[in-house]
Amino acid sequence: MKRILLLCLIATFFNVQDSFAQRKELRKRKSKNKKEQVATPKKADKDAIKSYTDVITKEAVTDSGLFQVHKIKNNFYYEIPFTALEKDMLWVTRIAQIPNGLGGGYMNAGSKTNEQVVHWQRFQDKVLLKIKSYTNIADSSKAISNSVRVNNYEPTLYAFDVETFNQDSTAVVIDVTKLFSTDVKAISPLSGRLRKEYKVKKLDGSRSFINSVKSFPENIEVKQDFTYDASEPPTERSAESISLQVNQSMILLPEVAMQPRLYDPRVGFFTVNQFDYGSDALKADEKTYIRRWRLEPSDPEAYKRGELVDPVKPIVYYLDPGTPESLKEYIKQGIEDWQKPFETAGFKNAIIAKDAPTPEEDPDFSPEDIRYSVVRYVASTTRNAVGPSVSDPRSGEIIESDIIWYHNHLRSYRNRYLLETGAANPSARTLDTPEEEIGEMMRMVIAHEVGHALGFPHNMAASYAYDVESYRDGAFTQENGIAASLMDYARYNYIAQPGDTNIRFVRQMGPYDHYATNWGYRWLPDASSPLMEKATLNKWIQEKAGDPRFKFGRQSSSFDPQSQTESIGNDPVKASTYGIKNLRYVAQNLPSWTSDKTNDYGDLEELYGELVGVYSRFVGHVVTNIGGVFEDIKMPSQSGVVYTHLDKAAQKESMSWLQNNLFETPTWLVDPAIMQNIDHAGYAEKVRRTQSRYLNRILSFDRIGRLIDAETTQTDYYSALDMLSDLRNGIWSETSRGTSVDLYRRNLQRSYLDRMEFLMTDQGPKARSGRSGFEGTLYYDVSVSDVRPLVRGELGKLRSKLRSARNSNVNTVTKYHYEDAIARIEQLLDPK
Repeated sequence: MKRILLLCLIATFFNVQDSFAQRKELRKRKSKNKKEQVATPKKADKDAIKSYTDVITKEAVTDSGLFQVHKIKNNFYYEIPFTALEKDMLWVTRIAQIPNGLGGGYMNAGSKTNEQVVHWQRFQDKVLLKIKSYTNIADSSKAISNSVRVNNYEPTLYAFDVETFNQDSTAVVIDVTKLFSTDVKAISPLSGRLRKEYKVKKLDGSRSFINSVKSFPENIEVKQDFTYDASEPPTERSAESISLQVNQSMILLPEVAMQPRLYDPRVGFFTVNQFDYGSDALKADEKTYIRRWRLEPSDPEAYKRGELVDPVKPIVYYLDPGTPESLKEYIKQGIEDWQKPFETAGFKNAIIAKDAPTPEEDPDFSPEDIRYSVVRYVASTTRNAVGPSVSDPRSGEIIESDIIWYHNHLRSYRNRYLLETGAANPSARTLDTPEEEIGEMMRMVIAHEVGHALGFPHNMAASYAYDVESYRDGAFTQENGIAASLMDYARYNYIAQPGDTNIRFVRQMGPYDHYATNWGYRWLPDASSPLMEKATLNKWIQEKAGDPRFKFGRQSSSFDPQSQTESIGNDPVKASTYGIKNLRYVAQNLPSWTSDKTNDYGDLEELYGELVGVYSRFVGHVVTNIGGVFEDIKMPSQSGVVYTHLDKAAQKESMSWLQNNLFETPTWLVDPAIMQNIDHAGYAEKVRRTQSRYLNRILSFDRIGRLIDAETTQTDYYSALDMLSDLRNGIWSETSRGTSVDLYRRNLQRSYLDRMEFLMTDQGPKARSGRSGFEGTLYYDVSVSDVRPLVRGELGKLRSKLRSARNSNVNTVTKYHYEDAIARIEQLLDPK
């Protein structure tokens, strides 16, 4: 009797789902043959839909949660409530265990390989797993929403046969075994690039299996052990296999999405974008929301009175169970350093650090579980740390994040601490940096990465907020650190000089961090929509306008001297002068601080290589001044313009500095006491590579184009001709002095000719780059610009100089060098 009742219910359900065309066809068939009318549902369908007890047998091990998950032998079944169909769920694919070297060092246990919104959909005798996008939207009450729907058809990730329905017909049961045991690209840990690199052939089913499926109230976690056949795996080549463990997280997104907050480019936040076709604007209205955690006051009335209030749900980070005991204190401090900025936003205890629970305390705890945000400690030689997160695309709400700390990253900080502060900081002059100082560095790196996970991108203008001379003032640095934000790449105070006292050398939280946290996270109870918040948010920005401590500078602004990575101070020329002065001191003492202590040249070689890199960065900061354009993002209601060219005097000063500190051979970089103990050859090439790198940056189409452009907006400007003339006179100064040219300068001069040839023959950039309205690379038609005539003219002047100089009292090598240069110029100017 029960079976008959169940079959009747099933038939009724299928009839509701039938299309209009099917019903019409049945009416036709009824008129022809009454016997055919009783054949719905078909016998095959009846046979396909088994009874619940035939599918979910007594052998089933059931785990209840978002869906009931049944395990029967090696098969897994999802029992999906009808109420969960069409619900938005976030699906995140992560690597749980990884072979050494996969992905080149920046993939690890905890790496996210995909993030997508899905929903489960009933279609006839199937259940479809569909991928859903919120890029294009429209209010469902508007007619255009139908056009949005049909022009953004959702891909089907997987289709399942209906196995049965539960006992009271409120849920559908499907077999998900194949989804999780086969190679489904949309949830695969291996991208197409990795498959090509390692020559992956296929997933080996005999060595792949579902490890576990666990259901929790709002999420389901699946672990897979996969082995791929691969001709060129990253490790254990003879096995011709790649084995890894993958975690699939699926979490139910909030029924009511968090109220979004509209993005303003004057305050730095990561974002989500939507195109609203239901807008009253005469186009698809692009709406950009900031990414942030949902923080709501547990006591709204106290919050309104200005009291500090606990959030309903604080942000909790767990420490990876594999974290070394000696480092836990510093990691926790770095996480909870953000409590102070959150207090500025009205919340106390908003962010908390905890040790991961032991298996006895919580046997279900897993760092890959999407319910938990974890600081992952990765046993890897990679020197880096990152702070990714996953978010709800409907609102920008951050759901979870994993901070990744790579083990060897501390060595990077040890090395740069020695190189950048060693001249003024005696405690940095060692390979054994004091534990407290290393801990403080780690604390600030963790805090920086947590900042990313809270929604904050790099703010490269924060280090331009302070005057260069302030970095030599102990009281100032102790109070203000070395940048107005922890989110800048300002790691160390490389300006302070020997003899300066009470100096803070390591970065710390700054005023911008408090300001941005308040702007993004303060609860506005009287604003029931993003638009209603806009006036208040704009007011807060206007109150800080003009104060460099609260300026946001984009990392991609490669043309802006204010927004440079790894720089500090508001004058790159002065800051780099102090920096190189310190670096020369360090170079002189590097052997005594390293190889003399260890009786080994390994550390000396490593640190020397990084010292050249530090010098290179100091040079690069000054190069940005040439053709530099300040970007001050503002709204039309604010006075002044967004883009302003750096003044002529500052650019000429920068060119003079580069001639003295880059193009005049930095012989201190090739100290025999270092070079002859770490390499047998290539000394001149090390200098040439550095000089050529920045020569090419100066002689770039992009930079020359900005210098040409200055003529359109300024009366007194540093022109492209000024720059090219100053550069030629400096690099080829021997032609005026009548002196011989040494090896280093000959290399540099030939590099100059190489680059001038490039400017004469290359077609230039093919397109602009960056977000619309804030592009970095300048695109223009080089063939009709001033570039070719300017280069031709400079080469002609140089040829005349060389013809005279080759007859002066110079050595034979210089004569040959000049004759070669003349021949190259003539070939370039007249290829026939």
